[in-house]
Amino acid sequence: MRISKRAERIEPFYVMEVAKAASQLAREVARSASPMIFLNIGEPDFTAPPLVQEAAERAIRDGRTQYTDATGLHALRERISGWYRTRFGVTVPASRIVVTAGASAALQLACLALIEAGDEILMPDPSYPCNRHFVSAAEGDAVLIPTTAAERYQLSAAKVEEHWGPRTRGVLLASPSNPTGTSIHPDELRRIHGFVKAQGGITLLDEIYLGLSHDDTFGHTALALDDQVISINSFSKYFNMTGWRLGWLVVPEVLVAPLERLAQNLFICPSTVAQHAALACFEPESLAEYERRRAEFRARRDWFIPQLQAMGLAVPVVPDGAFYAWADCEAAARHLGVQGSWDFAFEVMRRAHVAVTPGRDFGHADTGRFIRFSTANSMAQLQEAAARLKGLLE
Repeated sequence: MRISKRAERIEPFYVMEVAKAASQLAREVARSASPMIFLNIGEPDFTAPPLVQEAAERAIRDGRTQYTDATGLHALRERISGWYRTRFGVTVPASRIVVTAGASAALQLACLALIEAGDEILMPDPSYPCNRHFVSAAEGDAVLIPTTAAERYQLSAAKVEEHWGPRTRGVLLASPSNPTGTSIHPDELRRIHGFVKAQGGITLLDEIYLGLSHDDTFGHTALALDDQVISINSFSKYFNMTGWRLGWLVVPEVLVAPLERLAQNLFICPSTVAQHAALACFEPESLAEYERRRAEFRARRDWFIPQLQAMGLAVPVVPDGAFYAWADCEAAARHLGVQGSWDFAFEVMRRAHVAVTPGRDFGHADTGRFIRFSTANSMAQLQEAAARLKGLLE
């Protein structure tokens, strides 16, 4: 059978390949004294709060499971609009919000609507691998630009200008970022968008971790800059609804109709039950719970990263959001007699029963030196993982 060149261009999602190996080993050691601890997947250990679960049950019980508009329930778009107003002080009309089957669908729709074959999209290296694969699936070319710790692993306006060429269509950024948990300074983002807009380009912002910002300097949506910014968001991370597959994007008014046509054909609509459930995310009781959980994620970060630093797993930039630690494992790998983050991750998995994610997925520049820890797990699990890692690296 002939496989399309489009499919062949998409690299494996190595995060999930490692996860499969970890799950296999987890079954083997499940009854041992040290069962597997998963610090590899970016998935909150919290589930949807009670009001959200009850709303889903009620929707099923009442038979509200038919198709919705491709752009999502109007009531949900209004609730999201209200959240931007109260949380970020930004007015985003509901008419500019398109609800999608997860942030992945939002990115796919944006890329299909805006990218022609051969268009270049500038992205930081390291960055979330699926983002560049969405560009490839739309037959564009993701151009990864190496970044440094001094730049908080984010693009600068100077680098965007330096790499802008005749085929460049725009930039795809993430703030806070996966895998580093770092955000773009608002002033730098303003400069980036100003340059891109002057070139007639597009600024796409992955803001799915914005609700989990831990620093007032960075906890601002790019939508405050201009109504031409395209923001992708999700109910997975801050709202703890990963498997519900629900997200949204905010776009200029002119882009809503093309996105609606694409969504009608590709997805029909997002999950109706998930949408009815998500309405309850914005109830005061739910929002209070989300803020309590955000404080817990910050406490985990504040405890775990010093533990990594103390055992020689240097974290060059303390993350200001999300729930990740991007750690340099070069010295630790040498200590274990292996080379690179890939072999280090499997050695740690085998000997300490701790699953982590090697940097291989996230780009090409120095990612062999880095591993990503997810601190989305419980404090008890983080403490046990730190104890095992310390014992292994002493």
